[in-house]
Amino acid sequence: MANFITEPEREIPVSGECDVLVCGGGIAGISSALAAARNGAKVILIEREFMLGGLATLGLVTIYLPLCDGEGTQVSFGIADELLRLSIARGVIEDKYPGPWLEGGSREERTKRRFEVQYNPNIFACDAEKLLVDSGVEIIYGTVAAAAVVEDGRITSVVVENKSGRSAISAKAVVDCTGDADICQLSGEETALFGKGNVLAAWYYRYSPEYGVKLKMHGFADVVGDDKKSAAQQLIPRRFKGVDAKMISEMEIISHQHALADAMKLRETDGSTIPVIFPTIPQLRMTRKLVGAAIPTDQPTHKFEETSIGLYSDWRKSGPVYELPYGSLYGNRVKNLITAGRNISVSDELWDVTRVIPVCAVSGEAAGTAAAMASATGESFSELDVKALQKRLSDAGVKLHCSEVGLANKA
Repeated sequence: MANFITEPEREIPVSGECDVLVCGGGIAGISSALAAARNGAKVILIEREFMLGGLATLGLVTIYLPLCDGEGTQVSFGIADELLRLSIARGVIEDKYPGPWLEGGSREERTKRRFEVQYNPNIFACDAEKLLVDSGVEIIYGTVAAAAVVEDGRITSVVVENKSGRSAISAKAVVDCTGDADICQLSGEETALFGKGNVLAAWYYRYSPEYGVKLKMHGFADVVGDDKKSAAQQLIPRRFKGVDAKMISEMEIISHQHALADAMKLRETDGSTIPVIFPTIPQLRMTRKLVGAAIPTDQPTHKFEETSIGLYSDWRKSGPVYELPYGSLYGNRVKNLITAGRNISVSDELWDVTRVIPVCAVSGEAAGTAAAMASATGESFSELDVKALQKRLSDAGVKLHCSEVGLANKA
C-alpha cells in the first residue's frame, strides 16, 4: 500500500478579502485584530474553535498575569491594560482582587500585591468577542489554516478549511497568532521548536457548595527546567513537543484521565465536590516559534531597545522588565507576515516569560498596528517606519521604554 496519495488539482474559491488577516483568536489574536481595526484596516480573524481566548479561556489558564514589575510600577499598558480590566468588568475573584492598582493605592501597597487577576473565562471570551465585532472585525469560527500561497516573498492568500469547505482568504498583511507559528511554517518562514517540550497539565474547574466554583491547577504546567524540584512536580515523567497530531491527542487523553482521577479523589473526602469543566484545547505553552530579525534574551533586564514596541515584566519574579524589539515580530523570508503571542522570536530562556497573557497583548497590539500600516502602504514589515509605528503605539497609551515609567534603562 502506498504511503501517500495525489490530490487532484482543483480551483479554490476566494471566500474573503481583507487588509489584515489575523490567524488565531487567543489573546494575541484579539489584540492584533482590535489594533488593526482601530487603525483603519479591514480585518478578518479566523479561529479554529468556536470561542475566543485560546489558552486564556478554553484552556482554563484563567490568570491574567502581572502588568507590573513586582516592585510597584506598572509597565504594560494599552490593550494589555484594557483587556485585563475587561476580564473583570463583570466581577473579580475575591482573593485575586488587585485593590491597590484599581483604587489608587500607594507604591508600598502595590509592591505587596502584583497587578494580576483571575477571571471567569466564559464571560471574558464573550465580552472580547463583542469588543471585536463592535470594532468591525469579521470573525470566522471553526476555521483552520491549511496552506499559504506565497508569491515573490509575500503571502497573497491563506487557504482555509471549515464547514463551508476549502477556500482562500486573500490579504495584504497576515498576522500569525496561532501560538504554534503555523502560518510561519506553512509559508516557509524560519521557525524553531522548543527543545525541552511541555510537561503534562490537567487544570480544571470543580464545584462544591462550600467553596463554589474553583480552578484546580492540577500539574505544574509551567516547569521548563530539569532540576529535581521541577521533576517532582510533574504529573508524569514525559514531555510533549505539541506539533504532532497523534502525540497531542495522546497527551489530551492522559490529561483528561488525570483530571478526572483527581476530581474523584477529592470526592472521597468531600462527596459534594464535582468537576464542572475540563479544558477543551491542549494546555501547551511553548511549541514552535518564529526565528526572526531579532532574538532577544533574558539578560540584561531594563535594556534600552531603540525599536521597542512595548514593555513587559517577568511574571515569575519581581524586578526584571524588558523592552520588546520590533524585530521579534517579523522574520527574514516572508515580507508581509508578522507574528504575535506565544510564537514571537525570542531565546528559549525568555520564551517562558513572553508566552503569557500580558506579553501576548503587548505584541498583539504592536503587530496589529504594524499590519494596518503595512497593508495601507504596501511596505514589507522590515521596511516599515518604526518611528511612525512607535508614535501610533504611544498615542494609544503604550509605554515603550523603561524611562517612560520611571525606571532606569541600561545601555
